[in-house]
Amino acid sequence: MANHQSSKKRIRQTEVRRVHNKYYAKTTRNAVKKLRGMKDKKEAGELLPQVTSMLDKLSKINVIHKNKASNLKAKLTKHVNQLSA
Repeated sequence: MANHQSSKKRIRQTEVRRVHNKYYAKTTRNAVKKLRGMKDKKEAGELLPQVTSMLDKLSKINVIHKNKASNLKAKLTKHVNQLSA
């Protein structure tokens, strides 16, 4: 158990950040799954910029690696472009 005030504070901060990051990562994963499951090109095209933005924000705050975000965006864009109207 932590004895110093600074280490107690660090534990509190870490827990708050962990929960915050977990929420946004899970929300983004759900959005990616939803986009992958879409069959309508118009709806998927409208959702793609939102999901791309979410991925960029996660990579910006280092929740996911920037290359992972880039790979996901590329695969999702390819998926949307292959959908039939």
